[in-house]
Amino acid sequence: MSHYQKRYTAPDSWHITKKTNLYVVKTAPGPHNKEAMPMAVWLRDHMDLALTMREVRQILHAGEIVVNGRPCRDPRQGIGVFDIISIPKMNKHYRILLSKRGRFVSIEISPEDSKTRLAKIRDKTILPGGVVQLNLRFGANVLGEQKHHPRDSVVLSLEAGGEGRKRFEIMDHFPFQVGYMAMVIGGRHSGRVGRILEIRKMAGNIPNRVVLEDGEKARFDTIDTYIFMIGRETPAMKAWGIEE
Repeated sequence: MSHYQKRYTAPDSWHITKKTNLYVVKTAPGPHNKEAMPMAVWLRDHMDLALTMREVRQILHAGEIVVNGRPCRDPRQGIGVFDIISIPKMNKHYRILLSKRGRFVSIEISPEDSKTRLAKIRDKTILPGGVVQLNLRFGANVLGEQKHHPRDSVVLSLEAGGEGRKRFEIMDHFPFQVGYMAMVIGGRHSGRVGRILEIRKMAGNIPNRVVLEDGEKARFDTIDTYIFMIGRETPAMKAWGIEE
């Protein structure tokens, strides 16, 4: 199977030029879906840190790019919403978000902010002994509690720290409930942020609908699969670097 695809077939969220070259690298299977942006595209087309795939491989093989606290070696590794990318030699840290147009953007953050990550709970598993395991959207599994449910979000530590803190320790929890703030990460409203006003339960296999209200009091709705919880109040948007 080819590791490349024609540029005009690349997702609009990548926001890359379509006519400079014929092909662009494909996203490798991994924690995100095929809409995730390959690391090579981020380094070369978004950040202008490399000119060729050869330079991309040299940078990655040297361990100079860290994603969610671990070095990235694969130029095809997908990166998605709320991933944390660090470049230690440059002392630069970025959070990947969606713009109001549904395009990936890199928001520069402080070294302290790079130590935590917002993650969506895809589902959960009950292990022997009643231990709750949360299976997260970006591929990690962590131990949680019964109060954590699918479609909720949790704030994770990305590195061990003081006071006995462990990597992937849960530091905060934003439930999928009416009144909480959410970002839409798919569909025609991708990139929009609002407060959940209503969750409409649908019959059968039809996805539930979620009605939200943005900062301008405009209402819109989407399916619950596209919802990513980001906080309790409006100021949480600024905490994550999200556009108002």
